[in-house]
Amino acid sequence: MTEQQLKQTIDAAEKNPEDIARAITGLPAKTLQYKPAPDKWSIQEIVAHLADSELVFAYRIRQALADKDPTFAPIDQDAWARGLGYLEASPPELVAQYALLRRSNVRLLRRAQPADFEKSGFHPEQKRQITVAELAGYMAKHGPNHLQQIERLKQQAA
Repeated sequence: MTEQQLKQTIDAAEKNPEDIARAITGLPAKTLQYKPAPDKWSIQEIVAHLADSELVFAYRIRQALADKDPTFAPIDQDAWARGLGYLEASPPELVAQYALLRRSNVRLLRRAQPADFEKSGFHPEQKRQITVAELAGYMAKHGPNHLQQIERLKQQAA
């Protein structure tokens, strides 16, 4: 990834929480908690997932930048959704958490030097090294992917 591409990726990642906030602000609880099937996530669970995923991105980026030969812990996102009370959380607090963590991650990525983006950690689920540049790319795509899902759920819940 070129420096210009990295800048564009980080710029895109920075906007994700604002887009999510706009999409869910003012939605009634019925819409936020609508599930299309028992094993599918509601909008509220998606927003909680985004906040928790940002914690994971934060830790993995820091591991890759600062630790020697780190291994990333695998995450079972469905177990997190079941076990961490995603439906009990306040949607505005979840969005605020997501935004704050994303801001912190973006700040860290903006201060990184070009060589830092080639630093990596071993991802046991993917059975390969994942670079900081790849993590930045995953971050930038994660919000928009879930934003599409949120928009579909809003239509279905109506």
